[in-house]
Amino acid sequence: MSGVRAQKKQQTRRAIEEAAVELFSCKGFDATSMEDIAHAAGVGKATIYGYFPAKDDIFLQYCDDRLVIAFNQFKEQHSKEISFVEYLIAFFMIKFVFITENREFGRLLLREMLFPKEPTDKAREHNQRYFDILEGVFCVAEERGEIAPNQDHFTLSGHFFSLYVGLLAGWYSGYFDSLEEVEKSMRTLFHQVCHGIIS
Repeated sequence: MSGVRAQKKQQTRRAIEEAAVELFSCKGFDATSMEDIAHAAGVGKATIYGYFPAKDDIFLQYCDDRLVIAFNQFKEQHSKEISFVEYLIAFFMIKFVFITENREFGRLLLREMLFPKEPTDKAREHNQRYFDILEGVFCVAEERGEIAPNQDHFTLSGHFFSLYVGLLAGWYSGYFDSLEEVEKSMRTLFHQVCHGIIS
């Protein structure tokens, strides 16, 4: 019986997430209320609060669920035998494609990640998940001699993440016509970080 109950709760959670994301994309995040989401998901408003304290939590949970699936597929498809830079490019391109496949949705995610109204534990957990993945990549690169040992991994993450955000800004501002152009620019920028620009 507990298994059936758990499955039912999972279905309800998924229905809430999908209804919320659809409304966020169509109406905008700020214009969507918890009552709107409840109606679209076919549940009572009180039921939503049993799953999510606020609509920000619904949004971040949906993003986490989708990206966890994408990154699991990424780890299956990309051997750590490929170079450090190529591994990072593949990692960040997965995030890039996810964020840009729906323009309004992507703008909302960037706003919540980069400029939240106030810091939340959920947002920090969301960001920490990616830092943990990069931590593993940097450790392997150090073991293989691709980067110098004893680097500050948090600072390294900041370098690559900043370049990634810059590419996203370029995409949303119309400076790129294709994902191929983005990947080419990402490769150039990442190599510059690793090898420097001073002759």
